[in-house]
Amino acid sequence: MKAIRAIAMNTFKEAIRNKILYSLIFFAFVMMLVSLFLDQATVGQRNKIIKDMGLGSINLFGAIIAIIVGINLVYQEIEKRTIYPLLAKPVRRVQFLFGKYLGIVLTLFVETVLMSCFLLLLVFVYEGRIDFYLTVSLLTIFIELTVVSAVAIFFSSFSSPFLSGMFTFAIFIIGHLTPYLKQFGRDSGNAFFEQAATFFYYVLPDLERFNFKAEAVYHLPIEPEKVILTVLYGLLYVSTLMVLSTLSFERRDFK
Repeated sequence: MKAIRAIAMNTFKEAIRNKILYSLIFFAFVMMLVSLFLDQATVGQRNKIIKDMGLGSINLFGAIIAIIVGINLVYQEIEKRTIYPLLAKPVRRVQFLFGKYLGIVLTLFVETVLMSCFLLLLVFVYEGRIDFYLTVSLLTIFIELTVVSAVAIFFSSFSSPFLSGMFTFAIFIIGHLTPYLKQFGRDSGNAFFEQAATFFYYVLPDLERFNFKAEAVYHLPIEPEKVILTVLYGLLYVSTLMVLSTLSFERRDFK
C-alpha cells in the first residue's frame, strides 16, 4: 500500500504541474460565464441555462482532462525510461498501474471540486442559496470521469498516446449513445447488426446512466436506489477495466 500511495501522490503532483489542465479549467469557467449572457437572452429560463451549461461544461472538460492525464502519465514514464528504476525496486507492475490510476482520480477529484464550487457560486449569486439538487449530478459526473480515466488507462497499457486518446474519446461519445444501440440493431432488420449492437451495448460503458442533469436542473425527483446502483455500476466497470489493464500491462515488453 505504501508503494501505491507514493506513486499516486507523485502522479498527482505531476498532473497538477500540467499547464494544459489549467487551460481546460479556465475554458470551463468561461463556458459557465457565457451562460450568464445566454440567460439574459432567454425568457423564463433564468437559472436553468446556468445549471445546464455548467454541468455540461464540467462533464465535457472533465472528460478531456481525464483522457489527457490518463494517456500521458503512463506513456511518459515509459518514454522517459523512469519506469525502469521504479520497477527494479520491489514495486510490482500492478502497484504501479493502480498508483497511477489513483493519482489520476485524485487529480480529477480536485479539479471537479474546483469547477463545481464555481458553478455553485454562480447559482448562489442568482438564487441566494446553494442548490443541493446539483450535488447528485456532480457526484455522478465524477464517477463517470473515473470510468473514462480507467478506459484511458486501459488503452494506454498497450497502445500509443494518439491511438489511446482517439479510442478513449470515441468510447466517451459512444458511451452516451449506448441506450440507442439496441434500438438501432432492432430497427436495422439485419440479424448480424442486431447481434453486434447488442454485444456493444453490454460491453461498452453506458455513460448516459450517469446523466442526472435533467433531474438537477428541473428539480425532478431522484430515487436514491438509482443513484446507488449507478455508483456501483461505475465501480464495477472501473474494477473490470483495471483488471484488464493489469493483465495487458504485465505482458508489455519495455525493451
